[in-house]
Amino acid sequence: MISITVTALVFGVIFLAELPDKTALAGLVLGSRYRASYVFAGVAAAFLVHVVLAVAAGSVLTLLPQQLVHALTGVLFLGGAAVLLLKRDEDEEEIKKPADQSFWKVAGTGFMLILVAEFGDLTQIMTANLAARYDDPLSVGLGAVLGLWAVAGLGIVGGKALMKRVPLRLITQIAALLMVGLGVWSLYEAIAG
Repeated sequence: MISITVTALVFGVIFLAELPDKTALAGLVLGSRYRASYVFAGVAAAFLVHVVLAVAAGSVLTLLPQQLVHALTGVLFLGGAAVLLLKRDEDEEEIKKPADQSFWKVAGTGFMLILVAEFGDLTQIMTANLAARYDDPLSVGLGAVLGLWAVAGLGIVGGKALMKRVPLRLITQIAALLMVGLGVWSLYEAIAG
């Protein structure tokens, strides 16, 4: 059974954390050069692989004592908030243009770019933390993949317009604030539990 509350919470956290990331920029660049649906297919597949790996890792953490899991996820959320607040703007990576623009070439380029660039990324670690925190792999996985797909879609279709209207710094601060809240709550549960 999927929890709408957990799915919505995970969606919000992952969406906000991924917006200021290099993925939105990569999607924007790919979307401006190639057919958007082809780019999205590749990017979406790569994110699905990342979420499955993260949820599996988080599910393994649920085998540990509950207080230890709460303490660990609390510290990791606070660390994630610090990373968001302290990270510098990243330069846009050069993306090689495939020789032809067939579905498989374009989708493959998007897939490989995201697969490599996002491995071990903050949102993948956060997804593992959320899977451990809520012990609800389907809800966490669904919320995370939808959040990542939404950011990718925005980046591919209209990232430039969004970034003109909403300051990137504000998005980053909101995501960090959410992660601080989750971190403090998890640490409280570790101490009180």
